[in-house]
Amino acid sequence: MRTVWLNGTFVPETEAKVSVFDRGLNFGQSVYEVTPVLDGHFCNWPHHQARLERSMALARIVDDTDWQPVLTELIARNGLVEGRVYLQVTAGEAPDRAFPLPDPAIPATRIAFTQADRLLDNPLAETGLRIVLRPDLRWQLRSAKTTQLLYAVMMKAETREAGVDDAWLVENGVVTEATSSNAYIIDAHGVLVSHPVDSGVLPGVTRIGVASIARELGLAVEERPFTPDELFAAREAFSSGAGTLVLPVVEVDGRPIGSGAPGPITAELRRRYVALLKAQ
Repeated sequence: MRTVWLNGTFVPETEAKVSVFDRGLNFGQSVYEVTPVLDGHFCNWPHHQARLERSMALARIVDDTDWQPVLTELIARNGLVEGRVYLQVTAGEAPDRAFPLPDPAIPATRIAFTQADRLLDNPLAETGLRIVLRPDLRWQLRSAKTTQLLYAVMMKAETREAGVDDAWLVENGVVTEATSSNAYIIDAHGVLVSHPVDSGVLPGVTRIGVASIARELGLAVEERPFTPDELFAAREAFSSGAGTLVLPVVEVDGRPIGSGAPGPITAELRRRYVALLKAQ
């Protein structure tokens, strides 16, 4: 049985409870982070911490938890070698359900748990993702990592029913991102293109490493929107995220991307990104 961390205490997962009046449950006033774990160590923490602080500020959540020792101890207690560690901060347990923020402020609810998974030996890194394009109907404040993930859940269910791996979302004629990861193409000129980090997409932590590695490889990197037509004409396409690292996309709406197989640039980006994480 896993040990989880709740509001300063390590407890068995079956004993971790939150109030029915928690503002994360009632209003979705809640933010989270997921960090990859390799060789028993969580990765990229400074970037995740910075994003967590930005998300809390936007969601009007106040908390000063020192997460590093918490996550280190949690991983050790669960003997996690490879997978991810998840943390969540909500606006706390209110006296009753009411829209206005409580005055005075109430303590945040803080949660963390581990998930074992195969990040390195992922078969999709060899076969590639088959995806579909769907309209982006999410709320507009996407730069904060909040738990308002209903549309992502709906799209993941739809793609499973369609027999594909994921969906990339389209808004105003351009691709924004995948359901839970950033989206990229290597265009016909060998340029890496990805939607700029703004309120329209999540500023992915993996994305930071991918862009840096791409520049080291001598690739031009353009942060700009790209259209579905550019996607279909691309040499390669791929996604990146904390739980998937870098995964190639080989098919979109039934049409092959490039050769229809994982591309060499994507494979090298994944290889170097894994090496970067292992070196931390």
